[in-house]
Amino acid sequence: MLPVAIGALEDASIREASGLARSYRQDNVLWTINDNGADEWVHAISPRGKRLGEFDLKRSKNKDWEDLASFMLDDKPYLLIADIGDNEAKHESRTLYVVKEPKAKKNDEEKVDWQIDFRYPDGPRDAESAAVDVENQRVLVLSKRDIPPVLYELPLRPDSEETLTAKKLGAITSLPRPSRQDIEFAPKLNDWYWQPVGMDISDDNLAAVILTYRAVYYY
Repeated sequence: MLPVAIGALEDASIREASGLARSYRQDNVLWTINDNGADEWVHAISPRGKRLGEFDLKRSKNKDWEDLASFMLDDKPYLLIADIGDNEAKHESRTLYVVKEPKAKKNDEEKVDWQIDFRYPDGPRDAESAAVDVENQRVLVLSKRDIPPVLYELPLRPDSEETLTAKKLGAITSLPRPSRQDIEFAPKLNDWYWQPVGMDISDDNLAAVILTYRAVYYY
């Protein structure tokens, strides 16, 4: 099945959109972020890409923002911004930022409500996929370059501000695995089709999706 374009990003400041989450406060509003190398802005767009607003996330740092998620907690809407990219697997810790979702308006400012600093139990990892499991009060992070990818969990509301060690849940073996030839030639062909770059969980907690460079996998 071929994708169908429904719009284009109107805001030129969104140079490398990374992550997408729907608003719980307003209909027909989506939130997106820029990848690393950009400022700490979260952008609101329509489903067809029209600019609706943005806010500067104070008390945060965009080392390598990769994904974001929206969720309801205690009847309040929140956004989670995942600073989890690490192409060279060199960062000892990564950070998840949580902020109450504002209404979409232009040139706004918001402050981080809480952040989750964490490390992996088996050393630095590159990741681009994060999802919030509200029912179990946890955040799920899926590694990108492991074969197969590995799923980790963290508490959604930690008891302290200390750097946490993520819990390793296991590998997602149902995703496609590259052949030895794929691994050898992918850097030349720029074909990393098996790597996960996004993840989300349904509101009823009965389904999840994982996005790779080539397909969407429904669980």
